[in-house]
Amino acid sequence: MAHRKALIVGSGCFGLSTAFHLLQRGWTDVTVIDRANTLPAPDGASNDLNRVVRTSYSVMFYAKLAQDAIGAWKARDEWGDTYHESGVLVLGSPDCADYTHKYLNDVEMGVRVVPLNTSAALREAFPPEVRVGSLSDYSGYLNKESGWANASQGVSVLMSKVTALNGKIVPGKTAMELIRPGPSLKTTGVRCSDGTVFEADLVVLATGSWTASVFPDVSTGNTYCATGQSVAMVQLTPEEGDIYRKSPVVVNFKTGFYVFPPNEQNIVKVAIHGAGYSHRVGEKNISTPRTITSDPETGLRIPKAKVKELRDGLRAVYPALAEKPFVSTRLCWYNDSFDDDWVIGYHPESESTLMFATGGSGHAYKFLPVIGRLVADAIEGNLSPDLAAKFSPTRVPTLTRHDECRQDGVQELVLTQLCTPEDLQ
Repeated sequence: MAHRKALIVGSGCFGLSTAFHLLQRGWTDVTVIDRANTLPAPDGASNDLNRVVRTSYSVMFYAKLAQDAIGAWKARDEWGDTYHESGVLVLGSPDCADYTHKYLNDVEMGVRVVPLNTSAALREAFPPEVRVGSLSDYSGYLNKESGWANASQGVSVLMSKVTALNGKIVPGKTAMELIRPGPSLKTTGVRCSDGTVFEADLVVLATGSWTASVFPDVSTGNTYCATGQSVAMVQLTPEEGDIYRKSPVVVNFKTGFYVFPPNEQNIVKVAIHGAGYSHRVGEKNISTPRTITSDPETGLRIPKAKVKELRDGLRAVYPALAEKPFVSTRLCWYNDSFDDDWVIGYHPESESTLMFATGGSGHAYKFLPVIGRLVADAIEGNLSPDLAAKFSPTRVPTLTRHDECRQDGVQELVLTQLCTPEDLQ
């Protein structure tokens, strides 16, 4: 296998981690290309202020893999201070099966968790000087062995690891089509918009939310769809930042709202882990990311309804911060699978020349150190049969998703309903 020439399209979480693990296994010709002129890509989902890193999953496979990833994140000689173990406060209710499974899985794995079943107990998860909402409708637990990662820093670190292993990373190359010499989907490379051709024995599509719109001909059904997720930022003063900095990440699995402690720039990020928005364009009506790159004037704006939802969620946790303006917003684009499982496997008609490594579904970044291991196993034919079936690009669609807060249907993005700067005050 290691003599094969691999081309990975996309330098996000899946692409870089796959390149790293292939190179570690002795692959000697691995190239990563990306459409962005500067990397990490300004509008890539993996390039952000922060991402939640938690073991709290209702599916044990992901819980154990997250625990493995956190073990890697903690290696300061490898990742520096990318990972911050602030703890994650998981909010839910005892009558919610998804929440209960998360707690029981954490307990079974031996994670240090503190049950907090009253509003008074929940208050103890925060520093005493922080003003916290009543949280009277919730129970929860504090996962002490989770936290958050500086997302853009992690991507930059992994880029350095790939190049140190003699992997090649080429920015400014927008993949336009797969090179297929015959009528089958056997793939021998990629042609870019500037006419550049990259030949390869193996092409890995790690193109995230752009996969369906850039490569519609390789779709294996309604396995994935690009969805925009609403994010907003609050700027604190240095004094306010010091007050809130030792707070945990708060994830509300009843509403999908989550909030981070302030980062070094004293910015608090709030977001909603929900079904999100589609943006269907073109004759094929394929949901396509609408970002600061494609739409510089309005690509960062989120729907007005989500501005209110984010502020309401923030008010429930940090009432004082809810009165501050949002200094910026972002639609962060995911490639959502129908069941929240990733899409990792060969296209069945490609004769093992075209591999999918996508479908992050909003929960891939925390696995950055290890997710490429799964893709490399799939490439080399060593992925266990149960995981191969779980991640198969041709698996049978289902209406069930892992996170109950993501069950509501995806809405179509209405451009006339995007927020204005006045809506953020």
